[in-house]
Amino acid sequence: MVFRHTGGGHPSGSMEVLFEFQHLGHILRVVAIDPVTATEVTMIADPKHGRETIKRLAARKLQYVLRKKAAKAAKKDGLDKLV
Repeated sequence: MVFRHTGGGHPSGSMEVLFEFQHLGHILRVVAIDPVTATEVTMIADPKHGRETIKRLAARKLQYVLRKKAAKAAKKDGLDKLV
């Protein structure tokens, strides 16, 4: 299943996140995808926490990875400033 979520936090100002959920026994595997950069993060969650909470955490992890990649690219370009 893929769900779309829009909200702030993307380096471009707004963010669309695609979510994929897979039940694996008693756990939930969640993939959060940024369709603009094709960046993916995966996490394992306990389904008892609820989809909205899990989606929020997965989106935060994706946001963290995107910021880290942007900072690394800025440093590589010699800008070396906080993003």
